[in-house]
Amino acid sequence: MTAVVEVREYDPSKDLATVEDVERRCEVGPTGKLSLFTDLLGDPICRVRHSPSYLMLVAEIATEDKKELVGMIRGCIKTVTCGSKTLDVTTKPLYTKLAYVLGLRVSPTHRRLGIGFELVKEIEKWFNQNGAEYSYIATENDNHASVNLFTGKCGYTKFRTPSILVNPVYAHRVNISNQVTVLKLEPSDAESLYRLHFSTTEFFPRDIDSVLNNKLSLGTFIAVPRESCYGSGFGSWPGSAKFLEYPPDSWAVLSVWNCKDSFRLEVRGASRLRRVLAKTTRVVDKTLPFLKIPSIPAIFQPFGLHFMYGIGGEGACVEKMVKALCGHAHNLAKEGGCGVVAAEVAGGEPVRRGIPHWKVLSCDEDLWCIKRLGEDYSDGSVGDWTQSPPGSSIFVDPREF
Repeated sequence: MTAVVEVREYDPSKDLATVEDVERRCEVGPTGKLSLFTDLLGDPICRVRHSPSYLMLVAEIATEDKKELVGMIRGCIKTVTCGSKTLDVTTKPLYTKLAYVLGLRVSPTHRRLGIGFELVKEIEKWFNQNGAEYSYIATENDNHASVNLFTGKCGYTKFRTPSILVNPVYAHRVNISNQVTVLKLEPSDAESLYRLHFSTTEFFPRDIDSVLNNKLSLGTFIAVPRESCYGSGFGSWPGSAKFLEYPPDSWAVLSVWNCKDSFRLEVRGASRLRRVLAKTTRVVDKTLPFLKIPSIPAIFQPFGLHFMYGIGGEGACVEKMVKALCGHAHNLAKEGGCGVVAAEVAGGEPVRRGIPHWKVLSCDEDLWCIKRLGEDYSDGSVGDWTQSPPGSSIFVDPREF
């Protein structure tokens, strides 16, 4: 009996239960090791639905008497910064239409049959039909099957190696330096600040306004020295353009995205002893919060996270400003019932040392691979983006984390 692989668009009315079953079967971790599992809360497209354009495909094995759903893939498209050009004395961003591949899954009983490759080919057809010039994926460096598929068969090249920095949310609030003032910006002011200061940063989304006004965006915050005119409490916010024209000696900015309402995570495979020790640290922290004892969050059961993005700033004390903002983000996550706060930054990010994180929870080198889909390039000749050297910073879109 001959089996044929058919790839079609995901239909939530008939595919939801089967897709969730395949997701569960794909998330069987190695025996005796800790593994991270994701609960999409009944919405398989939750990690792409906030992008300007998105699609989910499923693969079915069709025989003479039945069809069985055995795999799926998600993809989305947006316009991002891929470089910059200088006109007179002004530096302007160069934009390109970029596609992102994520959520590729193939049932364990149907692997090594070319199904993953077929799914990638079909999602790339959709990318091409919608004008995408490049496609990229993010995977773990040690996920050899994924790396081999994309770099070996699909024509992707290793491109960037950002770091995912994760910090636990403690039972106590984090103190913020009394030498720093944290201000919350209106979305319009945040948009202006990002466009004026960050628009030439690699991967900066052209529709940053859509990101900042999304219901999952919890706000953009800026840290300034308390002794500065912006931190003293006198006067009103002058607007982002005036702020950047007359900035304080040091400042920093970040935004917070609520991933908790899209998906939950869970660490499985922990021994009973490890679970008991983790719970003990939380009990002590909650009972004696004034001691400020670092505690291990309840990550061995489903937990949510807040994602910090758009992190940057300037000045000799910028790391201190970033640390204050991360403390503020921690306290927001505590109020929101999250287990961790996370950020993803370039390996050479200048403000990286100001972002608190636990090494055991973080990933020093995530792997982004990229592929050129088209022959032409936006805004003239940026050249082949896949060959460009990495910059000091990248802008990680929270909609795709």
